[in-house]
Formats: sequence, structure tokens, C-alpha cells
Amino acid sequence: MFQVMRFAVEEINNSTTLLPNVSLGYEVFDHCSDTKNFPSVLSFISQNRSINPQEKLNNHQTKVIALTGPYGNMRTITIAPLITLDLIPLVNYGASSYELSNKLQYPSFIRTIPCNKDLIRMIIHIIQWFRWNWVAFLGDPDSEDGLQLFNNYIRNTGICLAYQEILSQSANDSLTLKNIDKLNINVIVVFTVPQYAKNIIKAAITNNIRDKVWIASETWSMNQQLLKEPGIEKIGTIIGIADRFLSLTGFNEFIYKTKGTTEVYFNDNTESEIHTKTCNQDCDNCSLVTAEEIINEDPTFSFAIYAAIYTIAHALHKVLRCNMNQCSKNTTVKPYVLLEEIKNLDFTLNNHQVKYDVNGDPFVSYAVVVWHTVTNSPWIEMVGTYDTYPEINFTIDNSLMPWHNNTSVPFSNCSVECKEGFSRENMGYHDCCFRCKKCPQNSYVNYSRDPYTCFSCAANEWSDGSATCQTRSVIYLQFTDIPSIALIFSNVCLITLLIITVFIFAYNYNTPVVRSAGGNMSFLMLVCMIISCLSTFFFFGEPTLEKCAYRSAFYSLLNSVCLSCLFVRAFQIVCVFKMNEFPNVHRWWIKYNGQWVFVTSLCVFLFIVCFLWINLGPPKPYMDLLSFKNQIFFTCGRAHTIIFVIIAAFVNMFPGALCIWFSYMARDLPKNYNEAKSITFSIVFLIVVWILYFTVYFLINSKDILFVNALAQMSSTYGILFSYFIPKSYIMLFQPKKNTAAYFQTSIQNYTQTISRS
Repeated sequence: MFQVMRFAVEEINNSTTLLPNVSLGYEVFDHCSDTKNFPSVLSFISQNRSINPQEKLNNHQTKVIALTGPYGNMRTITIAPLITLDLIPLVNYGASSYELSNKLQYPSFIRTIPCNKDLIRMIIHIIQWFRWNWVAFLGDPDSEDGLQLFNNYIRNTGICLAYQEILSQSANDSLTLKNIDKLNINVIVVFTVPQYAKNIIKAAITNNIRDKVWIASETWSMNQQLLKEPGIEKIGTIIGIADRFLSLTGFNEFIYKTKGTTEVYFNDNTESEIHTKTCNQDCDNCSLVTAEEIINEDPTFSFAIYAAIYTIAHALHKVLRCNMNQCSKNTTVKPYVLLEEIKNLDFTLNNHQVKYDVNGDPFVSYAVVVWHTVTNSPWIEMVGTYDTYPEINFTIDNSLMPWHNNTSVPFSNCSVECKEGFSRENMGYHDCCFRCKKCPQNSYVNYSRDPYTCFSCAANEWSDGSATCQTRSVIYLQFTDIPSIALIFSNVCLITLLIITVFIFAYNYNTPVVRSAGGNMSFLMLVCMIISCLSTFFFFGEPTLEKCAYRSAFYSLLNSVCLSCLFVRAFQIVCVFKMNEFPNVHRWWIKYNGQWVFVTSLCVFLFIVCFLWINLGPPKPYMDLLSFKNQIFFTCGRAHTIIFVIIAAFVNMFPGALCIWFSYMARDLPKNYNEAKSITFSIVFLIVVWILYFTVYFLINSKDILFVNALAQMSSTYGILFSYFIPKSYIMLFQPKKNTAAYFQTSIQNYTQTISRS
């Protein structure tokens, strides 16, 4: 580290562009302990070996204009208040404490290495990259704020600090590792200076700790001694943080040249060796270190030291108003003026941008490295980068990761991550320890919002228990569906047949067949059937209040009129042929047009019921949210229950039952007058159709039930048409001989003779 400082100073002094004709000088003190720092510091801030604390900065000229160092947080924090008292720039290369970023306490502190804040964030990026959340953190007294920052920054990240400890020289490293192993922690952050890192790694080798992931701080990530430690390949994978710019162009040549000119040949004369002057200082043991040993030493802080010296030089270049040829040597360099220039520096050094933020911290440009320890020649490889300028950018090449045993990414989680649609349920103190619980239907779990809660989907959404809710599709019977088109076509055909039947009956109005079918009442039935067919169209398209009311009211009202007409016709036939013993009833029925009184009364009653139905409790369109998980069934609700029972039971079922009863009584009447069979078939067919409908209704519940409902209405109308009206139309069109009064009279006489003989 000292040789790098010398190299930088010599390079600047030999430069023709930076500080031309100006030479930098330096004075070096070894900081053996915190207390022995003070004599050197007091010397630095003195003027003529005198310190005047109350003197103004403009009048005070300290012994030095800038300092670099010392190495370590505690040593720096100890002496920094004295240095910053006179606003002497303290350009540090080896103190990363976040506390030193406080400009109120340390206004002249500048550093060329990232502070713990950036280093801890980089470590968290590494942990998150590989989806670990169960980690241990080992620090030392010099990096306690690193542990505090780690605890602060992992909040709301899903990372749990399962074990933490501040190491010391007297710490039981074996016990620490056993505690970590008991907790099944496979990722260990070692945020310490090299001496503590060496102790814990050697303890791991001794205690046969295997297959862990060790995250090394920048202080020991490039340590060449640990890299070659026997047995280190067994402890797992070591991932480190290192400066991306480790090599200094020309440094090796500088060292070889320096060692070549200062080397002393030994003739068993150790005293001459001890008193050899090297490095511009008295150094007892410098000559014993070879060039190779210096070059192969840990280069972690090389660029930081190099950048610190160049920072001071560039600032001094501006203060002295240097140009390409010379500097203004008459300018008195005040430390606080130099400090202002340092804060505004922005220059390129070895293709790296040197620039400081408002806290005097550099923009980070670090590398993620891994140790290859299973080979005969251990080596360190860069596998990722981390930059904060011009924006934060972090990446790792996963294909370069040499995981132990050549397996996939090691597992270091308290619990296995829940599958999609499963929420967490706490197990103990740490958030990372949990059980997984399946979210119920129509709920979801959003891990970014709250992984412990299953949130309900909105009414128009659905979910099988997943990470999101999907929008439900709204379904109803469309006009464009193929079954709908077929049903509409069939309904149009039915209406056409009914209209043709009306014309046939009108053309043959005075014939016996029309009179036997009910005469004017048959036209009422046909008109009601035509209008009721129109209600089928209201089943298609988006339901509205009008559609829901009309499709139910139209069919119920008009179908009931048809049934009442069939009942009246069946009753008349029975009265004529079976009720001679009640002549007064028959005469009253004929005299007062009983059939029309009955039908009119029923129509009035039906109208009142339908009016109440539409005004009190009509079927309204509503969204069925319960029947389907992924669809909303847009349909018509049920009508008022009491009114629905009245219409279904007393208006439709009661006339239908009477029709069957009277039709059965007239089963042996003459064929020409035997509409009873036709009526019976119509009613039975209608009953079968609606039994099938209600069976399907209770088996399925979808928009298909609307199709079945429309089909049932249309089919019941088809049943009446083909069983009651088509046979009569056939006689009128193709058997006109049977549509004569004589033919009908003959049938009646034959029936009378048959009854007499029996």
C-alpha cells in the first residue's frame, strides 16, 4: 500500500501535464494504535510546531495541505475531528464507515472507497439475485455500523438475518460456526477486516464446515493467502466484492526498478541491511521484501490509494491555476480552498470516472468475484458488476458461478417459497419461516402487497386461488349463437304455419270442421299462439327489464287463454253428448254464451294477475355471480313468488287438468267430433315438455337453460298446432268430403245407434 502511494507521487512528479514543474512531497507515519495516531496528527495540523485553535482559517497555515489515510474506521474516526477542525482535506482510502459521510461532523472528509452503505446494498443485491433469505452476518468492532445498515436495509426485502455476531480476537469461532450450522444457514456474510476473516475461514476448515456460501467484504475478497489456504475448497463457494480497477499500469515495472536500485547484497552483515535507506524513509525491513512479494500482495486498496493521491494532485492543479507548462507558485495553498476544489472534481483515471457526491463519497464501480479453489492453481474470477453512476446497475453471469459439487444455486431459505395461489402462515419470529396455505376460490395473494393475506376478488372477477384475479366474462343468450339462429328460424316457421292456419280457417269459416274446432274461439286460440310466439324473441340479447317482463307475461297470459279455450271446447263436447240429464245447465250455457263468459272471466283474472306481477314483483335482469366461477350469468330473476305460484298452479295447471279430465270423458265420441283426443294429446305433450324443462333446469345452470326455456315455450305451441289445428286443416284442404254437414250427421247417427244397441 505504501509502494502504491510512492508510485502515484512519482508518476505525478514526472508528469508534464499534471502539476508541471511542481513536485509533491509527503511525510508518512505508521498508525500502530489509536493513541499513537495523535502525535502525528498534532504535527500535521501545527504551524511551526505550534497549534492555535482559535486562529481564523484565512490566517492559519498548517504544516500539510492534505492527508490520506489512515486505514480502518476506528482509527479514522479517532483522528478525523482534529483534521477537519481546520478543514484540512482528509482523502481516505481505507475507512468505509457510514458515520463518516456526515458532513456536519466531518466536513473535510473525502474517501475513494465506497462507504458501508453502498457495500451493504451490494451484498443485499447479491443475496436477492440468488433468491436467498436465510443468512448470517459476521462483523467486527470496526464494522458495527455495517451490521446496523444491513438490518435496516433488509427490511421489506424478504431477507431474514437468522444469526449475527461481532467477532473479536477472543471470540470462539468454532462455536459461532456450530450455531450457524444448527440453524441451517447456508449463506454467511463476513464483513470484517482480513485478520478476523482469516480466523473464521480457518475455523471453518478445521471444523469441517462444508458447502456454505461465503460473501466476502472488499477488505479480504482478494486476499491471496486465504485463497491458497489448504482445505479452503471444502467449505463451499466464496463470493467477494472487489474494486473493478485492480491493476495499475506501470506499477510492476516501478517496483522492479525500485527493488533493483535499493537491493543490498548480504555478506552476513545484517547491520548494513538494517540501515539501508529505502522508500525515502527509514525502514528497517523494507529491503527484506522482494519485488514479487509486493506485486503479489492483496491489491484491494491499490486503486483507492492511487485515486486519493491523484485527487489531491488534481485539486492542487486547479488551486495553483496550472496550465500545460507551469503553475502559479506564488499562490499560497489554503487547505479549505483545496477542499472546495476536491468536492467539484470530475476526472478520468485509468478509464475510471473519479467524482464525489455531496457526502464526499465516490460513485461505486465494483465487481463481484468468485474464488476458484478446487484447481491446483487457485484463482479469482470477476462474474458480475455493480455501478451507481450514472445509474444503479447490478448484474451477475450465473453461468460463471462455480457452485460447490457442481450443483445448482445452493438453498438458503428458512421455508420453501409458496407456490402461486398459496399465502404464508407465520412459523415463529422470522418472516422467512412460514407454512403455505391455499387461498380459497375467488381470492388471490399478492406477495408485493401482503404475502400473508388472501384478498377477495371483486364481484366481476374470479380466481382459483392464484396471484391475480381475472375478469369474468358476462354471458347471455346471443342472437348470433348457432342454436339461437336455429331456434329463431324454427319460431319464424311456427308463426308462418299459424298465420297460414288462420287463413285456412277463415276461408272455411262456415264449414262443420271449423265450427267443431270452436268457431270464433279457434281464431282466438290461433291469435294468442301467434302473439305468444313473439315472446320467444325476448330470450335473446342482453336482458332488460322489458324483455324479462314480456317474455314471461306474454307466454303465461296467452298460453292460459289457449288452455281455457281447450277446456271450454272439451266441456262443450261432453255437455252435448254426455250431460243430457242436465238440460238446464246446457240451456243456460247456450243462452248466456257460457264459453265466452268463462274465457273472458279468466282473461280478466289473468290480466289482473299479470298487472300485479309486473308492478309488484316483476322478473328483473340481474348478474348471477354464484353459479359460475369464471363467468357472470346475465339473466332474468324469478318473479314474485306468490304471483308465480298463482300463475303456474291455478292458471296453467288447473285448466290443463280439467282439459284432460273432460277429454277422457269424451274418449268414445264420433271421430268427427272427437277433438278430445287432440286436446288430450296437446295437454299431455305440453306437460311432458315442461317436465323435461324443469328436469334440465335443476341439472344445468347456464345460458343454455334460457335456450331450453325458449325451446319449451315454442314446443308447447307446436304441440297444440299439430295435434289440434293441423289435422283439421288437412281435412279442409285434402278431404273436403268429410267437411260437410251430411258427413257429420251420418257420424252422429251411427254413434247414436251404437249407444242404443249397447
